[in-house]
Amino acid sequence: MSDNDPHSDSVHETTPSQSSPVQSSSVVPTEYLFPFILVTSLFALWGFANDITNPLVRAFKEIFLISNAQSSLVQWAFYGGYATMAIPAALVIRKVSYKSGIIIGLLLYAVGALLTIPASMMMEFNIFLVGFYVLTFGLAFLETTANPYILSMGPRETATQRLNLAQAFNPIGSLTGMVVASTFILPSLQVAEFRSAEIAAHPEYATMLPSEVDGLITASMEEHAVTEPEARQAMVAHDLDVVKTPYVVIAIIVLAVLALFVVTKLPDTGQEEEEIHLLGLLKNLLTNWQYVGGVIAQTFYVGAQIMCWTFVIHYGMTLVGLSASQAQNYNILAMGIFLASRFICTFILKFLDPGLLLGILAVGGGALTAGAIFIQGMTGLYCLIGVSACMSLMFPTIYGIALNGLTPNDAKLGSAGLIFAIVGGAFMPRYQGSLIDGEGMTIAGQVLESVRVSFFLPLFCFIVIAVFGFSVAMLRRKDSPVSAA
Repeated sequence: MSDNDPHSDSVHETTPSQSSPVQSSSVVPTEYLFPFILVTSLFALWGFANDITNPLVRAFKEIFLISNAQSSLVQWAFYGGYATMAIPAALVIRKVSYKSGIIIGLLLYAVGALLTIPASMMMEFNIFLVGFYVLTFGLAFLETTANPYILSMGPRETATQRLNLAQAFNPIGSLTGMVVASTFILPSLQVAEFRSAEIAAHPEYATMLPSEVDGLITASMEEHAVTEPEARQAMVAHDLDVVKTPYVVIAIIVLAVLALFVVTKLPDTGQEEEEIHLLGLLKNLLTNWQYVGGVIAQTFYVGAQIMCWTFVIHYGMTLVGLSASQAQNYNILAMGIFLASRFICTFILKFLDPGLLLGILAVGGGALTAGAIFIQGMTGLYCLIGVSACMSLMFPTIYGIALNGLTPNDAKLGSAGLIFAIVGGAFMPRYQGSLIDGEGMTIAGQVLESVRVSFFLPLFCFIVIAVFGFSVAMLRRKDSPVSAA
């Protein structure tokens, strides 16, 4: 492809001498402004799906009376869908237009969301899991398409800034999902009313540890299911109907957005139309240390993000004594911080090397996670909330670093590998749920409840990300005299 092809420009490394002043100041060229806005709306849509689903891990635990490990299968199904479909989606997109990939993704999104209807009618946890799995087939198509499409909408030297700008709207959808969960789903659940009634009926709970109270209430729910099965079944039916409703609404919205994409003409930014040489592409990618390191870092980042946002509710309820909706409000605060930090860090990227900023943020995230582990009470919860400020720029920055310097052909399959890395969100919450179900431990004389112990997992993730970020920054600094020459 020619050097002036916008898609080619989006992923190649450029020295200052190669770019003009006009290019370097143009993050989104005028001719791409409307399609950029339209495609950016997708980032909010998949953010909504991610963060309306996270609180359901705790909700399903009490609705179906299952363990933390079992309820974390919600995340297993949700993020496992990404892992299943990311590479097939990339191969399909290489044969069709970006627009077609987006339409396929939106259709699968709507189908998965609508599967909550039979799941709630049949009161079957496994059908919910199938719905989430299919829904994320759609999200895999959308992310595998939208990220490289955004990168291609302008000059290569502003590609990372452009992706960060688009990704900044992802937390808006996430925040909307959290608000819907906090104000509509969680307070409307009858299992939440049961919990409140139990606490009111037992004044002695006020003198007990929140983790002990949580166990007693769970035991009471299990007893209620045995002694009053009809009442319990009616409660479950009501709560699943509450869970279903927002998914049906978002399915309708997604279908409306799909119709808009069908009638809108999107620009061709350099779509390839050649044979797929999969083995050659894989060889190119697997011998590129920056790409391989990026996929590994992305896997650990997504795992850390999903663990911190999913189990903040467990942390608040079990360690601080909050209700589910109160704990979710702190999750909303975390997302607000994440959103503000995304815009702030996107601005800072103008002055700092992306790898260096990534490493600094990872160190900050690790330090705050350690605070959540070792500091008691609300201060520990605030540390966990503060982690979101450090996570804000990680996904798009790792994505941009990993694809930097790849050819357009390699970048299309490479983007699938980075979306496949979202599988970290499937595996790691499951391990964390198992740790929460387990025993605590004592470190240096301090007793740590199992919920605290579980946060050593995201702490390790941030260490891995920091190593990657600082390694990229050091090697780029080492190579910069050669590049300048």
